[in-house]
Amino acid sequence: MTTYGIDALAVYIPKLYLDIADLAEAREIPYEKLRKGLGLEQMALPDTDEDAASFAANALWKLINDNGLDPREIGRIYVGTESAVDGSKPTATYATEYVEQRLARQYGNRCFKNCDVVDLTFACVGAVDALQNCLDWVKGGQNRKAIVIASDLSKYELHSTGEYTQGAGAVATLITANPRIVSIDDTWGVGMQSVGDFFKPRRSFVKKDLLKELTDAADIALPKTEQTGSLWSDPHRIVNVYREEPVFDGQYSNACYSDRITEALAHYKEQESSANFMNWDYLVFHLPYAYHGRRIILRNWLEWISGTPTYDALIEEVGSPEEDPKGWKRAVAKSSLYTKFVADHIEITERASSVIGNMYTASIFMALVSLLMHAEADQTDLSGKQLGFIAYGSGSKSKVFTGTVGTDWKAGIAKLDLSDQLTQRQQVDIDTYQQLHTGAKEEPIVISDDIVLTHIESEKETAIGLRTYAQNKA
Repeated sequence: MTTYGIDALAVYIPKLYLDIADLAEAREIPYEKLRKGLGLEQMALPDTDEDAASFAANALWKLINDNGLDPREIGRIYVGTESAVDGSKPTATYATEYVEQRLARQYGNRCFKNCDVVDLTFACVGAVDALQNCLDWVKGGQNRKAIVIASDLSKYELHSTGEYTQGAGAVATLITANPRIVSIDDTWGVGMQSVGDFFKPRRSFVKKDLLKELTDAADIALPKTEQTGSLWSDPHRIVNVYREEPVFDGQYSNACYSDRITEALAHYKEQESSANFMNWDYLVFHLPYAYHGRRIILRNWLEWISGTPTYDALIEEVGSPEEDPKGWKRAVAKSSLYTKFVADHIEITERASSVIGNMYTASIFMALVSLLMHAEADQTDLSGKQLGFIAYGSGSKSKVFTGTVGTDWKAGIAKLDLSDQLTQRQQVDIDTYQQLHTGAKEEPIVISDDIVLTHIESEKETAIGLRTYAQNKA
């Protein structure tokens, strides 16, 4: 029987990181609250010449180069991101342009000319949407190959409650028939509702008000004309500003995450009535922070064990929920039964997130990478293991699907170099981090041979804002 899924993986992590202990000290937050409470140790930071397109380009290059792929055989390269660098031209086109040029010597000019590329955006679930789409396409023909790239950077306001969860990077996956790593089943559960738990709106400013605010702040007289540059000579009254930092409600978003995955699990069960979620060997979550999966699934775990001897044993350990339902759930989370469930089915998928941070669309793929990488290091054989994938994107939507690890999974990750990338990173101090965050730092800190942003056009009228990427010359 032909199966379809993930045959190879490649990752790209920025070469800078901030230690969470340093951020905790600067923000006067107890470090143990972040480390033991949320599982946070380090956050990956983009350098001044990096963005979601450069992350994706590096992951794409590594996937093709490490696995000896012929780019002319790749029919689709779909990028899931919520950190797009352009409002029209897909991030996927920026990511493929330089990689195609770099491959020209071996495969000829325009080796991607018959490759379909596009971005899919739905907050943190966009790359899973791309995965499902590409799986359907690969199933529809003979010998089809597709690449899905999840590439993102999560950035929150300084001093906000989301600041310590930030992260960045990309994961590229090769989708084929009879894959080595994970075969993905046909059943997908979906839960969706339009909500405003997290979003990135256009911020709008009236130009006259903006100019007055600027002149008041600088304590200078308001000029008699607005013809002082391209911004003021533009006839539009409103200035629209895009910012990477989202508008969000953390508690509401957690509730939406919980509700959507509950709906998606129920939808999955409607299609597969014999499904037993307790039979999943590992749960692979979208992780806004490392320990989020273990927290968000507690409610569902209680439903899964309801009416079983496990539930009876839980009651015997922590008592009945009637007297103090909220306190009872806290006790359940610390119980030996639930702690063992987390240790056996979730913990190994969290480890990469602890030292990278929230990767938005890439976080669920990185959870899979974490499982594979650490299982190999721990000499754990994953062959035949059942994986339950639980994806979520704010706005909001969840998708639930399952996969089976192949017998040749170790060959599929043979060139995976995440451990090396993590150990080779450079730590920055809190002041440098804040300069990077606010854009005060202009020159890159690390000069490597990676693909980076080299130019943003500012003079040629018909190309203003167009981005150019190339390999750094270390």
